[in-house]
Amino acid sequence: MSGNTAPKDGTVAPPDGQVDRQLLRIAFILVLGTFMATLDATIVSVGIDSLSEEFDASVAGIQWVTTAYLLAVVAAVPASGWLADRFGGRRTWLAAVGVFLLGSVLCATAWSVTSLVVFRVIQGLGGGLLPATGQALLARVAGPTRTGRVISVVAVVPLLSPVFGPLVGGSILGVAPWPWLFLVNLPIGVVAALLARRHVPAVPPSTRRAAFDLRGALLLSPGLAVLVFGLTEVAHHRTVPAVIGVSAGLAMLAGFTVHGLRTRGTPLVDPRLFARPPFGAAAVALLVLGASVFGTTFLLPLYFQTGRGMPAWQAGLLLAPQGLGAAAGSVLVNRTIDKVAPRTLVVTGIVLILAGTVPFTQLGHGLPDAVIASALVVRGFGMAMVGAPVMNIVYSRIEPAQLPRASGALNLLNTVGGSVGTAALAVVLQNRLSARGPDISAAFGDTFWWVLAFCLVAAAGATRLPRTEARKP
Repeated sequence: MSGNTAPKDGTVAPPDGQVDRQLLRIAFILVLGTFMATLDATIVSVGIDSLSEEFDASVAGIQWVTTAYLLAVVAAVPASGWLADRFGGRRTWLAAVGVFLLGSVLCATAWSVTSLVVFRVIQGLGGGLLPATGQALLARVAGPTRTGRVISVVAVVPLLSPVFGPLVGGSILGVAPWPWLFLVNLPIGVVAALLARRHVPAVPPSTRRAAFDLRGALLLSPGLAVLVFGLTEVAHHRTVPAVIGVSAGLAMLAGFTVHGLRTRGTPLVDPRLFARPPFGAAAVALLVLGASVFGTTFLLPLYFQTGRGMPAWQAGLLLAPQGLGAAAGSVLVNRTIDKVAPRTLVVTGIVLILAGTVPFTQLGHGLPDAVIASALVVRGFGMAMVGAPVMNIVYSRIEPAQLPRASGALNLLNTVGGSVGTAALAVVLQNRLSARGPDISAAFGDTFWWVLAFCLVAAAGATRLPRTEARKP
């Protein structure tokens, strides 16, 4: 069957609020792209030592393989809304899959650290577009009455990918050479693209052909990338590039905010969105959730490997309970998201994350594996109760034509929260390791107090979310 058989109007029957098999199939196809992109953000982390040995590079130099991908993702996300408006959601999503797969193949053929870093940038540009474009397309197809339930299913994927990434990466390196860290994406991407051409509706481009916000793009994406770079340099104790990076990044972001408020055109990300309830409170919740999820995924594997001497695959395996908790939480959210006030779900989820994080502040006292696993289950359950309800709040309260830009803004916040939060926690950890000396476990425990602080900020933002169920048209 040809790719032209998919519906063309962007709608999927039935319109009665039921999530039918066709919509679930579309959700599964689109979530393959999100899974591929978010998994790749962490799957390479366990291969740093292998890549360092392969290219005879220092750890500081090879670390750019991870950093380059992250910076490319941060740079790509803001443009996702404009691209979907201009070219249509499905076409943009398919193009992003193509760019990501091209980058994956090039990474597998890299001959030096420099070439690998350049190819990771290409891969990251595609990977940055996939989650935002996929979510906006799915919300458009589902419609306001079904967005909550279907998003509760797919929103668990970004929570699972960072958990299973180190485990998958360690398993691949146990049986195959390093290029398969990137080639593993090919079958997933090809299948997703073929299925999308057949089953995903071709939502038409926006009738409002706004000009691309070039000035905003030159300020926002590079500003975020430079800020993340500066924070990374702080963790590496390189003072001059750290100060320059952080200062320049903040200045460019301030310039973008002023530009976004003054421009007569359509800004890449409208700063006024964050002043409109409930978008502002939702933004805080997702920003801090990203910092908590990715920060913990950064800290715990490092603790298991440096503090306990575990191999990479075993460290990844110990993170699996968080993924299991997230899966169980998504089932609960799917059944209650249209019946329970969004704020109740989000606040309950943050409380669970807080409860699951408290034990990690006591790592210096030698926590048993059973306590760590139980805490991760609780954290995972709580995280599933935050992401989907927050996205449902936003998606169900804006016009369909605005979905691509809103989705891009939300995914940008989650990505920035994860990258900036991880970089900040790396700085804290390095300081605590210096202060604690040989007591590595205590240094990690100290750092988790900052994760708790992130959660408290998220809780404060969540109290401003709507008390009532999302309005249905």
